[in-house]
Amino acid sequence: MKKIVEAGYDAIAEHYLSWSAQIADDPRLRYLEDFDGRLGDNAQVLELGCGAGIPVARKLAERHDVLGIDLSQQQIELARANVPGARFEKADMTQLDFPDGTFDGIAAFYSILHVPRAEQPGLIAKIARWLKPGGFFLASLGTGTPDVTETWLGVEMFFGSHTPEKNRELLAGHLEIVTDDLVTMHEPDPATFHWVLTRR
Repeated sequence: MKKIVEAGYDAIAEHYLSWSAQIADDPRLRYLEDFDGRLGDNAQVLELGCGAGIPVARKLAERHDVLGIDLSQQQIELARANVPGARFEKADMTQLDFPDGTFDGIAAFYSILHVPRAEQPGLIAKIARWLKPGGFFLASLGTGTPDVTETWLGVEMFFGSHTPEKNRELLAGHLEIVTDDLVTMHEPDPATFHWVLTRR
């Protein structure tokens, strides 16, 4: 599954950036603003699935020490060029580890839904552990897609997600849920995501 995601994003890195920028009702900037506003200056922030670094890492790097992680080397190279003020590393988010309490904030925009469902509970537990007490985790999760590989933006891509009910259960085991929204945007086909802001 990971190889499918890696190869897919390597192939469409630049196309994905231009395609996603054209989604007029993508709510991520609104949630990003809220997340950013809750962090003090020079916060330690981790972005899981940073893509080409735009718009999230670029915005966060204006005030914070940002580490972006992505499975795709092509995305990492774009991010390094687009956001020289942040650090970027190629890695599988499910294989990462950091000391407890490393980050003030962790964000994952449209990325955990590329992780097999069986691996998501362990990932969420690690994310909670990596946060400092009072730290925030912002994510756009899927809404219940069985693990599936399908053609997306002209490449083979893997998706998997839990229902909002299961997402809440997994998060609430480790974190306090602050924001819990289901938002539909148009890609141009309607796509609904589960937006959650949580606090350790």
